[in-house]
Amino acid sequence: MKDKERYIWAALRIGMGWLFLWPFLDKLFGLGFATAPEGAWIAGGSPTFGYLKFATSGPLAPIFQSLAGNPVVDWLFMLGLLFVGLALLSGIGVNIAGYSGAVMMLFMWLSNLPPEHNPFLDEHIIYMIILIGLVRVKAGQWVGLGKWWSERAKNH
Repeated sequence: MKDKERYIWAALRIGMGWLFLWPFLDKLFGLGFATAPEGAWIAGGSPTFGYLKFATSGPLAPIFQSLAGNPVVDWLFMLGLLFVGLALLSGIGVNIAGYSGAVMMLFMWLSNLPPEHNPFLDEHIIYMIILIGLVRVKAGQWVGLGKWWSERAKNH
């Protein structure tokens, strides 16, 4: 792969990492973007309740709505956002982050069937493709700590 292509994949990896880490921060602290301060997780709010209860639609909506406000779901969701985001930003653990993030995107897509503006395709499917692409091209090896980390693992 050419250097220019590597930088494109590295930029996609970093961008996707921020797309996971930002909602974690906003939901944790209630930064006022998607989450008001009084709805912050640290203020006792549920990071999944509003979406799962009121924004899901389609044939699977009752399943997702039944999970709204469940503390286990809140923890899994928030840990997923945090660890996928940090792994993609750092380049360490891109394989597990890519596949885990793709599963999270699949669930987000399934929670709103059919997508609002297209009968099949929405950003969640595109993000899934990018996340799997990051794994396949080993995007953690460039512009990050992934190469250093993998070399350490080989030496121990």
